[in-house]
Amino acid sequence: MRILFITSNRIGDAVLSTGLLRHLLEKYPQARFTIACGPAAASLFQAMPNLERVIVMTKRPWAGHWLRLWRATVARRWSLLIDLRGSIIGQFLVVDRRHVLTGSGRSQHRVRHLAGLLKLREPPAPQLWSTPEQQAAARQLLPDGEPVLAVGPTANWIGKQWPAASFAEAVRRLTAADGILPGARIAVFGAAGERTMAEPLLASIPPARRIDLVGKLDLPSVYACLQRAAFYLGNDSGLMHMAAAAGIPTLGLFGPSREDHYAPWGPHAAFVRTPESLQQIIGQPGYDHRQRVSHMASLQVETVVAAAVDLWHRVAADRMDSVERPAP
Repeated sequence: MRILFITSNRIGDAVLSTGLLRHLLEKYPQARFTIACGPAAASLFQAMPNLERVIVMTKRPWAGHWLRLWRATVARRWSLLIDLRGSIIGQFLVVDRRHVLTGSGRSQHRVRHLAGLLKLREPPAPQLWSTPEQQAAARQLLPDGEPVLAVGPTANWIGKQWPAASFAEAVRRLTAADGILPGARIAVFGAAGERTMAEPLLASIPPARRIDLVGKLDLPSVYACLQRAAFYLGNDSGLMHMAAAAGIPTLGLFGPSREDHYAPWGPHAAFVRTPESLQQIIGQPGYDHRQRVSHMASLQVETVVAAAVDLWHRVAADRMDSVERPAP
């Protein structure tokens, strides 16, 4: 059985789509998977079980990337096509069954929208993969016995970035003697092209407690490191969704984006947003998404720290309940 799975260009959307892959891997354990996605997300799938091939769809004029995908897949009969980009390519392939995502999902979370494609009652949680070598490297970077606060201070658009000074103050409070992670080391994550955005936060962290991972790891290695962290704090970004998929307490910061669609998913995840709603932000006089300004400055450090503390204690209580709950 061969499955062609067409997913997103963007890292965050690709991460959220892995819940469907998780479901398909469990339902069809002998199937072979071909993943088609954009270049930014491609490495997410390299360690996936039952992977046959990743086809990187680099955007080309006149929809040339779709023609290249057709050429790469037309010679094979596909047992199942999952197309999360709403294309018509399935009409030109030999496919036994196809599911093509359409519509915007209205006001439901992206994970629920995707689950609806296969009529799943319970949306499967996103899941990522890494190799034993990547996991071993993560153990070197984030050793056992040392709590680590993971921080994602960047985003794909400056409007979604909480100010660096606010991140620095929140990190200081969370790792202070009376914080939830007293004396913890701080791992800062980001892509290679985001180093300038991350530098102010990096400079604020004492060298002995700083783990600078900006632009230094591939995505599966980032995931392996996130699995070893005690807590994640970051902007609405692909990193935020990776942290939530890792199962660690994850607090996402929102302003000019939709938390109803893209809040971090999972029982150990939460979000906090600016006092202004998305509509209030984009409805401000003179609003222009092309301006290089943050729309997150009104989100107060006190609000973020309080939300982090609440999430930390909630997760701890949930874990205690699961330990104390008698086996059925």
